[in-house]
Amino acid sequence: MLNPGPPAMFSPRLFSPGRDSTGLVVLVLPGGTDDSRKPFTPWQASALRMYPFTWSLRFRYGRAVRVHQVRYRVYGWNGEENSPMLPARAALDEMCRRHPGAPVVAIGHSMGGRVAAQLATDRRVIGVLALAPWWQFADWRHIQPGARVVAVHGDADERTFAKRTRKGIDELSAQGVDAEFINVPDGGHAMLDHIGLWQRTALDFVGERLSALRRA
Repeated sequence: MLNPGPPAMFSPRLFSPGRDSTGLVVLVLPGGTDDSRKPFTPWQASALRMYPFTWSLRFRYGRAVRVHQVRYRVYGWNGEENSPMLPARAALDEMCRRHPGAPVVAIGHSMGGRVAAQLATDRRVIGVLALAPWWQFADWRHIQPGARVVAVHGDADERTFAKRTRKGIDELSAQGVDAEFINVPDGGHAMLDHIGLWQRTALDFVGERLSALRRA
């Protein structure tokens, strides 16, 4: 179970839903790779890996949450091109346009964890759940202080590094950010082990963000 921590400070202007009953928007951000201009498809492994998160969140929270799984244009980050950021920011803007006033949670795996951290420069993003994130470039430093951050990482991951993720969470915590690290014993990068833990963490994270909004 996640530690809910102290209630976050939310702007009343941000949490003033329009005519629908949406309380929270969730962006689900798949992984990718360092360098590739291969077109991103909804059938590749990184996208397929995230559908269970998308579907389970929709099933659990219904109309209270609007979940959108982002589709990038290409598969890679591609250095200074930051290829996934343009479609991710476009998705953020579009979902906020459709659901005015609803804050946003970003859930990202691997490269998607990097995308989530950089999206969190935007004050509409009130939570980041990073699953085995690719934070090799201190991407956690993009996250604005008002966001709640949880990072989940397997200690057997050989693609991205749990020690670096923990370092990022420790740095955020030292700066007063509401940040938490969850270790997955013997967990690998693809999240094919401890499936219940990975999925439950996402459900709990969104649930606690909804609860915090209602308390605010």
